[in-house]
Amino acid sequence: MEYTEKVTEENLTVIVEFILLGFSDLPHLQGFLFGIFLIIYMTILIGNGLIIVITKVAPTLQTPMYFFLGNFSFLEICYTSVTLPRMLTHLWTQNRAISLIACAIQLSLFLILGVTESFLLAVMAYDRYVAICKPLYYPLIMNHKVCVQLVIVSWMTGIPIQLIQTYKVISLPFCFNELNHVFCDVPPLLKLACGNTSVQEFSVYAVAVLFGLVPFLIIVRFYFKIITTILKLPLVTGRQKAFSTCSSHLIVVSLFYGSGIITYFTPKSSQSGIEKVLSLFYTIVTPMFNPMIYSLKNKDVIAALKKLLIKILA
Repeated sequence: MEYTEKVTEENLTVIVEFILLGFSDLPHLQGFLFGIFLIIYMTILIGNGLIIVITKVAPTLQTPMYFFLGNFSFLEICYTSVTLPRMLTHLWTQNRAISLIACAIQLSLFLILGVTESFLLAVMAYDRYVAICKPLYYPLIMNHKVCVQLVIVSWMTGIPIQLIQTYKVISLPFCFNELNHVFCDVPPLLKLACGNTSVQEFSVYAVAVLFGLVPFLIIVRFYFKIITTILKLPLVTGRQKAFSTCSSHLIVVSLFYGSGIITYFTPKSSQSGIEKVLSLFYTIVTPMFNPMIYSLKNKDVIAALKKLLIKILA
């Protein structure tokens, strides 16, 4: 395998380029995989793009819940665009090289957007909590200014820490340059590092707990209160309506956190090829199904989408 390296005066090999192995072990399926991932990427762009448009233009969707949904769809497009276009390029050209700088940029964006998704999911859970548990105060608490501030905090919170995290990982001395993954991520990069990486691994898991597990526990706490409140409702129809407004969000939370926790908290020795599948699962499959999850059971979204399509086709 060819790779680019630079030898210093101390005869230490400094890796300046990685080879993303990806699906190179499936040489006869490269064209098929390119077609599948291209369709998935187009589906993500179109589906989430439509959600963004209808939450902006439809008068019936000018509420905090849909404001957050529009931001979440935009985030899903960004999150997927960090990894999927390069993956498609590698499948098409068979050139799997990625420079150290490009790897660092991809890793930092991937980590920052992952934190943003965690916090935005927590914000959406808080929105549902206020709507169901404190309905009379909902317009006052969830005013537009507060909604904008919550979104800004979600986008900005992870930037400083994840930039430091990226620097710590990328500045490690690497013994090998063949990255057995589909994009630059922390666990596969640590496998290439020389010497003891226990300190860096501890840092990775500490940050994962802070920016991943803590928002997840916040979501669980909100939904515990939501379910408790719903079960106290006297009418069955009221319970069903309240549950229906939360079900879509719960499905997305389960997909994102379920695959993420398994990926980052499974011991290295037992991950192997499953790591690639799970990383694709929460970076590609979740954004692809997000528009369907939020629209299939939502009459307002379906109605707004029909009106938009009629205007486009008219």
